[in-house]
Amino acid sequence: MRQAVMTSPGTIEFKEVAKPVAAKGEVLLRVMCIGVCGSDVHVYHGLHPYTPYPVVQGHEVSFEVVSFAEGVTGFSPGDRVTIEPQVSCGECFACKSGLYNICDNLKVLGFQTTGCASDYFVAPAAKLVKLDPSMKYEHGAMMEPLSVAVRAVNQAFSEADGGIKGKQVLVYGAGPIGNLVAQAAHGMGASKVMISDLNEFRLEKAKACGIEFISNPAKDNLAEQVDEYFGKDRKADVIFECVGVNGTMDSAIEIARKGTPIVVVGVFGKKAEIDMARVNENELKLIGTARYVLEDFEIAKGLVASGKVNLNPLVTDVFDFEKYNEAYLKIQNEPATTMKVIIQVNS
Repeated sequence: MRQAVMTSPGTIEFKEVAKPVAAKGEVLLRVMCIGVCGSDVHVYHGLHPYTPYPVVQGHEVSFEVVSFAEGVTGFSPGDRVTIEPQVSCGECFACKSGLYNICDNLKVLGFQTTGCASDYFVAPAAKLVKLDPSMKYEHGAMMEPLSVAVRAVNQAFSEADGGIKGKQVLVYGAGPIGNLVAQAAHGMGASKVMISDLNEFRLEKAKACGIEFISNPAKDNLAEQVDEYFGKDRKADVIFECVGVNGTMDSAIEIARKGTPIVVVGVFGKKAEIDMARVNENELKLIGTARYVLEDFEIAKGLVASGKVNLNPLVTDVFDFEKYNEAYLKIQNEPATTMKVIIQVNS
C-alpha cells in the first residue's frame, strides 16, 4: 500500500509498505480523507518542537471499516468512522483523573507516533467514533477540529453555571478553529455569537456558516461593536482567543467585562506578554484548553447531524493523495484564501 512519509521539513516521499493486519481488539480501516491543520503546517516547515523526522502525518481522518479482529463489536464493514488520535499512558495522574488529553506521556498520531497518511490503517476499536452513514468523508475528517472547538466551549462554564446556553460569545480569529468554536458555541445554545478577524475572506466564510455578527477591527471599532451588539453593561459573557498572538490577547483583556472567562484556544508561537495587573484587578479568568476527549467527538458529530454546524463552506481545497506536497504549497502561497484543505486518499 502507499504511505506518505515526511522525511524532512518540506519533503514528502511516497513509499510502498505492507498492508497492516488487525490484532485482537483492532479494526482494519481504509483511509478516505485527511485534513491538514495548522500543527501539520508547523511540521512541514520544521517549526513543531515535538515532532521528529521522518514522520507519517494524518490525525484529522475519516475511514471506511474494512474488517476487524477478535474482540470487536459494534462495527460492520462499510461503516464510516473517525478516530480520536491521542495515545495516552493511562498511568499518570492526568489519565487517572479522566484528563488523558493532557497525559504526561501523550503521543498524537502524525506527530510523535505514526499517523494515517496511507491507504490502510489499523486502530483500536475503542478509539473509533462511528459517523452517520450520510456524512461526507470530507466532513468526517473534520470531526477532530470540531471536537477541539467543542472542548473549548465546554471549558468556559461548568454545568452548574448552565454551560454555554444563553451566553453571549465573542471569538477572536475566523480561521478554521475560530469558525468552529463560534459555530459550536451557537449550536450548543449560546444566545449571541460575534466573530472578529482582519481577513475579509474568513469573515465571509463565517457569515456563510451562519455566524450572525462579524467584525473587522481594521475597519470597525471592536469595543464599540461589542457594546452595541451585546449591551454596554453586559458585554460578552465569554471570550475565545483563537489566534495565538499578543495583539488579540491584549484586546480580549481590554474589552472583557470584569469577571469574564477568556478561553485561550490559539497556540502561541512565542511566550505571551499579558497584562496580569488588569487580569487581577478585573478578576478575569484565563482558561487553557487542549485537544479533546472521546465524548467531545460524540457531541461534534451530533452538531453536524442536527444541522447546527455547517462544514461545507470551510472546505476550500481538495487534493489527491499523491499531491500531498501541492496541498502544503497552496496553504503556503495563498493563506489569505485558504481555509480547510482536505487530502483525498481513496474514493
